[in-house]
Amino acid sequence: MNVLFLSIAGVGDLKGQGIYGDLLKTFRDHGHAVYAVDPQEQGADLPTKCEDVEGVKILRVRTGNLQKCGLVEKGISQLRLERQFLSAIERHFAGVHFDLILYPTPPTTLGGLVGKLKREHGAMTYLLLKDIFPQNSLDLGMLSERGLRGLAYRYFKRTERRTYEVSDFIGCMSEANRRYLVEHEPWIDAEKVEVNPNSLIPRDMPDVDKIALRERLGIPADARLFTYGGNLGKPQAIDFLIRVLRLNEARDGVFFAVAGTGTERHLLEEYFEEERPERAKLLPLLPRKDFDSLLRASDCGVVLLDHRFTIPNFPSRILSYLQAGIPYVAATDNASDVGTLAEAEGFGVRVGSVDEPRFLEACESLSPEELRRMGAAGRRYFEGNCTAEHSYRLIMEHVND
Repeated sequence: MNVLFLSIAGVGDLKGQGIYGDLLKTFRDHGHAVYAVDPQEQGADLPTKCEDVEGVKILRVRTGNLQKCGLVEKGISQLRLERQFLSAIERHFAGVHFDLILYPTPPTTLGGLVGKLKREHGAMTYLLLKDIFPQNSLDLGMLSERGLRGLAYRYFKRTERRTYEVSDFIGCMSEANRRYLVEHEPWIDAEKVEVNPNSLIPRDMPDVDKIALRERLGIPADARLFTYGGNLGKPQAIDFLIRVLRLNEARDGVFFAVAGTGTERHLLEEYFEEERPERAKLLPLLPRKDFDSLLRASDCGVVLLDHRFTIPNFPSRILSYLQAGIPYVAATDNASDVGTLAEAEGFGVRVGSVDEPRFLEACESLSPEELRRMGAAGRRYFEGNCTAEHSYRLIMEHVND
């Protein structure tokens, strides 16, 4: 079977781990021919090219800038993306008949391309729903239902619907995601919507000298270390995090490490520069190997979601915590189930992302024994529910029907 993967996020480092790359490698390992199309942004100043990486044919298409640029430039680039992808596919994958098309959101703007390829190839289409856009941007005030931003919102609602319409099946990250989609888009056939969580190919985590690693990073050896890693943008409630860090300075026993990059990182940099906290450390975005080592030296992970969200989110970063065998404390909105699932399965704690004292109390209340027990439960849950093999089999059940 020939599988085509379309994304603006890219497949990632196929020699390492990633939710898309691991799924494609699993298809490859089951004997399927895998093709992927990634954008190669204009800023990189590289031409369109096709290459074989770890047995996956990756078509890197020269496009406009899609990240780290202004909203107008990003919008124009997304509008041109379908035509650029289609032209490159017709030129470089001519003669290839695709049986299955996989594509994640974001964006919602590839529905027209998916529909055209579906008709031409008779392929099955499977959407990996990784965010619910544009509602998430409406929640955070980045879009509006009125004015000029209202025009953008209505346009993206149309592209969202087109993407759902062209999808034979939709895999959601969690039960709350699935339920939200079915309830808020009742015209979608609920039978084609299922839970297909973020997943990885499991691997053993490296042994580390915790004391030496903490000493190198300037983290106290005897503190209970709570680590956040990943995007530091508007969805991650960075203002809440800063208030937590400030409040924690007057307490004892808990130390926070924050590693990542994003549009709101500058707020953290300003806080660390101005107030120089002694019970927190701000780190850059770490390579996966270094971040995994940091997690092995940590006692618990941290999940952050802005309290304004009305759509359920399920950050892929939790896979790193579960794989490392550490639990997490989730400060979230009321819609997401990333925290309630952790509590139900025994590998985490949830609080609202508006209650800084309660968040710190939750961190302080976890004993070393509880942290170890919950971490082991998380690793078991990961191996039973969040593997790329599990995601692969869910998709293939539809192919084989």
